[in-house]
Amino acid sequence: MELWHALRIRLVETPTPEVSPGHRSAMDRLWAQAVRANPALFDGPVAALTGLERDGWDGLVLSWARATYRFRALRQVPDAPAWSSLFVTVLQPSDDGRLMVGRMSPSTAAPGRWQLPGGTIEPPDGEGGLDLAGLRRHAARELAEEIGSDTPSDALALWLTTRGTSGNVGVMFVAPPRPADELDERYAELVRTESARGYDPEFDRIELIRSAADLEGLEGPHVDYLEPVVRHYAGGPA
Repeated sequence: MELWHALRIRLVETPTPEVSPGHRSAMDRLWAQAVRANPALFDGPVAALTGLERDGWDGLVLSWARATYRFRALRQVPDAPAWSSLFVTVLQPSDDGRLMVGRMSPSTAAPGRWQLPGGTIEPPDGEGGLDLAGLRRHAARELAEEIGSDTPSDALALWLTTRGTSGNVGVMFVAPPRPADELDERYAELVRTESARGYDPEFDRIELIRSAADLEGLEGPHVDYLEPVVRHYAGGPA
Protein backbone atom coordinates (compact mmCIF):
# COMPACT_ATOMS: atom_id res chain seq x y z
CA MET A 1 0.00 0.00 0.00
CA GLU A 2 1.38 3.41 -1.02
CA LEU A 3 0.33 6.61 0.74
CA TRP A 4 0.88 10.17 -0.53
CA HIS A 5 0.15 13.51 1.12
CA ALA A 6 -0.50 15.35 -2.15
CA LEU A 7 -1.56 18.98 -1.78
CA ARG A 8 -2.46 19.27 -5.47
CA ILE A 9 -4.34 16.76 -7.63
CA ARG A 10 -4.95 17.22 -11.35
CA LEU A 11 -7.23 14.89 -13.29
CA VAL A 12 -6.73 14.30 -17.02
CA GLU A 13 -9.20 12.43 -19.22
CA THR A 14 -7.72 9.92 -21.67
CA PRO A 15 -9.32 7.76 -24.39
CA THR A 16 -10.86 4.51 -23.23
CA PRO A 17 -8.29 1.74 -23.86
CA GLU A 18 -9.11 -0.74 -26.62
CA VAL A 19 -10.36 -4.20 -25.60
CA SER A 20 -9.95 -7.09 -28.02
CA PRO A 21 -13.07 -9.02 -29.13
CA GLY A 22 -11.91 -12.09 -27.20
CA HIS A 23 -11.31 -10.19 -23.99
CA ARG A 24 -14.62 -8.35 -24.36
CA SER A 25 -16.49 -11.63 -24.81
CA ALA A 26 -14.84 -13.06 -21.68
CA MET A 27 -15.59 -9.84 -19.78
CA ASP A 28 -19.27 -9.93 -20.77
CA ARG A 29 -19.55 -13.59 -19.76
CA LEU A 30 -17.99 -12.97 -16.33
CA TRP A 31 -20.18 -9.92 -15.78
CA ALA A 32 -23.31 -11.94 -16.60
CA GLN A 33 -22.23 -14.57 -14.06
CA ALA A 34 -21.70 -11.86 -11.42
CA VAL A 35 -25.15 -10.38 -12.07
CA ARG A 36 -26.79 -13.79 -11.76
CA ALA A 37 -25.07 -14.19 -8.38
CA ASN A 38 -26.00 -10.66 -7.28
CA PRO A 39 -28.90 -9.13 -9.29
CA ALA A 40 -28.36 -5.79 -7.52
CA LEU A 41 -25.19 -5.17 -9.56
CA PHE A 42 -25.59 -2.29 -12.01
CA ASP A 43 -23.40 -1.68 -15.05
CA GLY A 44 -23.34 2.08 -14.58
CA PRO A 45 -20.70 4.58 -15.73
CA VAL A 46 -17.37 4.65 -13.91
CA ALA A 47 -14.09 6.53 -14.19
CA ALA A 48 -11.32 3.95 -14.68
CA LEU A 49 -7.81 4.89 -13.65
CA THR A 50 -5.36 4.82 -16.57
CA GLY A 51 -2.29 6.44 -15.04
CA LEU A 52 -0.66 8.13 -12.05
CA GLU A 53 2.33 10.48 -12.09
CA ARG A 54 4.00 12.68 -9.51
CA ASP A 55 3.77 16.43 -10.17
CA GLY A 56 6.60 17.95 -8.17
CA TRP A 57 6.97 17.22 -4.48
CA ASP A 58 3.37 18.06 -3.55
CA GLY A 59 1.22 17.05 -6.52
CA LEU A 60 -0.25 14.11 -8.42
CA VAL A 61 -1.67 13.76 -11.92
CA LEU A 62 -4.39 11.11 -12.18
CA SER A 63 -5.37 10.00 -15.68
CA TRP A 64 -8.80 8.45 -16.16
CA ALA A 65 -11.08 7.10 -18.88
CA ARG A 66 -14.82 6.53 -19.24
CA ALA A 67 -15.91 2.93 -18.70
CA THR A 68 -18.61 0.94 -16.90
CA TYR A 69 -18.54 -1.39 -13.92
CA ARG A 70 -18.38 -4.53 -16.09
CA PHE A 71 -14.85 -3.62 -17.12
CA ARG A 72 -13.71 -4.69 -13.66
CA ALA A 73 -14.29 -8.27 -14.80
CA LEU A 74 -11.21 -7.90 -17.04
CA ARG A 75 -9.13 -8.41 -13.90
CA GLN A 76 -10.18 -12.07 -14.01
CA VAL A 77 -9.35 -12.54 -17.71
CA PRO A 78 -5.83 -13.90 -18.40
CA ASP A 79 -3.61 -11.49 -20.38
CA ALA A 80 -6.33 -8.81 -20.48
CA PRO A 81 -5.33 -5.17 -19.94
CA ALA A 82 -5.39 -4.19 -16.26
CA TRP A 83 -8.21 -1.91 -15.15
CA SER A 84 -7.86 -0.04 -11.90
CA SER A 85 -10.50 1.93 -10.02
CA LEU A 86 -10.50 5.57 -8.97
CA PHE A 87 -12.47 6.19 -5.79
CA VAL A 88 -13.01 8.66 -2.96
CA THR A 89 -13.29 7.98 0.75
CA VAL A 90 -13.97 10.11 3.81
CA LEU A 91 -12.57 9.81 7.30
CA GLN A 92 -15.40 10.78 9.62
CA PRO A 93 -14.09 11.33 13.15
CA SER A 94 -16.22 11.56 16.25
CA ASP A 95 -15.55 14.29 18.78
CA ASP A 96 -13.70 11.81 21.02
CA GLY A 97 -11.13 10.98 18.33
CA ARG A 98 -12.56 7.72 16.98
CA LEU A 99 -13.15 7.01 13.27
CA MET A 100 -16.27 5.62 11.65
CA VAL A 101 -16.05 2.45 9.56
CA GLY A 102 -18.89 0.62 7.88
CA ARG A 103 -19.66 -2.95 6.76
CA MET A 104 -20.99 -3.34 3.23
CA SER A 105 -24.51 -4.79 2.91
CA PRO A 106 -25.21 -8.17 1.26
CA SER A 107 -26.71 -6.41 -1.80
CA THR A 108 -23.50 -4.52 -2.60
CA ALA A 109 -20.54 -5.56 -4.77
CA ALA A 110 -18.43 -6.35 -1.68
CA PRO A 111 -20.79 -7.85 0.95
CA GLY A 112 -19.42 -8.02 4.48
CA ARG A 113 -16.35 -5.88 3.76
CA TRP A 114 -15.34 -3.16 6.24
CA GLN A 115 -14.28 0.18 4.78
CA LEU A 116 -14.55 3.93 5.13
CA PRO A 117 -17.54 5.79 3.64
CA GLY A 118 -16.93 6.42 -0.05
CA GLY A 119 -17.27 4.98 -3.50
CA THR A 120 -16.03 4.68 -7.06
CA ILE A 121 -15.93 7.89 -9.08
CA GLU A 122 -18.52 8.32 -11.82
CA PRO A 123 -17.58 10.41 -14.87
CA PRO A 124 -19.46 13.68 -15.44
CA ASP A 125 -22.23 13.80 -18.02
CA GLY A 126 -21.38 15.03 -21.48
CA GLU A 127 -17.87 16.26 -22.16
CA GLY A 128 -17.22 17.82 -18.77
CA GLY A 129 -14.02 16.89 -16.97
CA LEU A 130 -13.19 15.79 -13.46
CA ASP A 131 -11.49 18.06 -10.96
CA LEU A 132 -10.78 18.12 -7.24
CA ALA A 133 -13.99 20.04 -6.53
CA GLY A 134 -15.91 17.28 -8.29
CA LEU A 135 -14.21 14.65 -6.15
CA ARG A 136 -15.19 16.62 -3.03
CA ARG A 137 -18.81 16.75 -4.16
CA HIS A 138 -18.79 13.02 -4.83
CA ALA A 139 -17.29 12.35 -1.39
CA ALA A 140 -19.95 14.49 0.33
CA ARG A 141 -22.66 12.65 -1.61
CA GLU A 142 -21.28 9.28 -0.48
CA LEU A 143 -21.31 10.48 3.14
CA ALA A 144 -24.96 11.45 2.83
CA GLU A 145 -25.96 8.20 1.12
CA GLU A 146 -24.02 5.85 3.41
CA ILE A 147 -24.17 7.40 6.89
CA GLY A 148 -26.80 10.17 6.62
CA SER A 149 -24.32 13.04 6.97
CA ASP A 150 -25.19 16.61 5.96
CA THR A 151 -21.56 17.76 5.75
CA PRO A 152 -21.12 20.10 2.73
CA SER A 153 -18.40 19.35 0.21
CA ASP A 154 -16.41 22.50 0.98
CA ALA A 155 -16.00 21.31 4.59
CA LEU A 156 -14.05 18.23 3.46
CA ALA A 157 -10.25 18.61 3.67
CA LEU A 158 -7.99 16.77 1.22
CA TRP A 159 -5.77 14.48 3.27
CA LEU A 160 -4.26 11.45 1.58
CA THR A 161 -4.06 9.51 -1.69
CA THR A 162 -3.57 5.74 -1.62
CA ARG A 163 -2.66 3.08 -4.16
CA GLY A 164 -3.25 -0.58 -3.32
CA THR A 165 -1.65 -3.74 -4.63
CA SER A 166 -4.29 -4.03 -7.38
CA GLY A 167 -3.52 -0.50 -8.57
CA ASN A 168 -6.75 1.06 -7.31
CA VAL A 169 -6.27 4.69 -6.27
CA GLY A 170 -8.29 6.43 -3.57
CA VAL A 171 -8.45 10.16 -2.84
CA MET A 172 -9.22 10.63 0.85
CA PHE A 173 -10.83 13.55 2.62
CA VAL A 174 -11.36 14.31 6.31
CA ALA A 175 -14.74 15.55 7.55
CA PRO A 176 -15.21 17.81 10.59
CA PRO A 177 -15.63 15.86 13.87
CA ARG A 178 -19.19 15.14 15.00
CA PRO A 179 -20.51 13.92 18.37
CA ALA A 180 -20.64 10.13 18.45
CA ASP A 181 -24.33 10.15 19.44
CA GLU A 182 -25.14 12.37 16.46
CA LEU A 183 -23.34 10.03 14.06
CA ASP A 184 -25.26 7.04 15.43
CA GLU A 185 -28.58 8.89 15.24
CA ARG A 186 -28.04 10.06 11.67
CA TYR A 187 -27.12 6.56 10.54
CA ALA A 188 -30.16 5.07 12.34
CA GLU A 189 -32.43 7.62 10.65
CA LEU A 190 -30.92 6.76 7.26
CA VAL A 191 -31.57 3.05 7.85
CA ARG A 192 -35.20 3.77 8.82
CA THR A 193 -35.72 5.90 5.71
CA GLU A 194 -34.12 3.41 3.31
CA SER A 195 -36.01 0.48 4.85
CA ALA A 196 -39.31 2.34 4.52
CA ARG A 197 -38.56 2.76 0.80
CA GLY A 198 -37.80 -0.94 0.44
CA TYR A 199 -34.03 -0.49 0.04
CA ASP A 200 -31.09 -1.89 1.94
CA PRO A 201 -28.59 0.68 3.25
CA GLU A 202 -25.13 0.43 1.70
CA PHE A 203 -23.72 -0.20 5.19
CA ASP A 204 -25.54 -2.76 7.28
CA ARG A 205 -23.46 -1.85 10.34
CA ILE A 206 -21.19 0.98 11.48
CA GLU A 207 -18.58 1.12 14.23
CA LEU A 208 -16.38 3.82 15.75
CA ILE A 209 -12.80 2.65 16.21
CA ARG A 210 -9.86 4.26 17.99
CA SER A 211 -6.91 2.43 16.44
CA ALA A 212 -5.92 -0.20 13.90
CA ALA A 213 -5.97 -2.76 16.72
CA ASP A 214 -9.75 -2.30 16.97
CA LEU A 215 -10.11 -3.67 13.45
CA GLU A 216 -9.25 -7.13 14.78
CA GLY A 217 -12.55 -7.18 16.62
CA LEU A 218 -14.60 -6.59 13.46
CA GLU A 219 -15.75 -9.84 11.89
CA GLY A 220 -15.27 -9.99 8.14
CA PRO A 221 -12.73 -8.80 5.54
CA HIS A 222 -11.30 -5.28 5.40
CA VAL A 223 -10.60 -3.25 2.28
CA ASP A 224 -6.84 -3.17 1.63
CA TYR A 225 -6.30 0.48 2.56
CA LEU A 226 -8.17 0.38 5.87
CA GLU A 227 -5.52 -0.79 8.35
CA PRO A 228 -2.63 1.36 7.04
CA VAL A 229 -4.83 4.44 6.77
CA VAL A 230 -6.27 4.03 10.28
CA ARG A 231 -2.78 3.45 11.63
CA HIS A 232 -1.48 6.52 9.80
CA TYR A 233 -4.36 8.66 11.07
CA ALA A 234 -3.71 7.55 14.63
CA GLY A 235 -0.07 8.61 14.31
CA GLY A 236 1.59 5.22 13.99
CA PRO A 237 3.63 3.75 11.13
CA ALA A 238 1.61 2.94 8.01
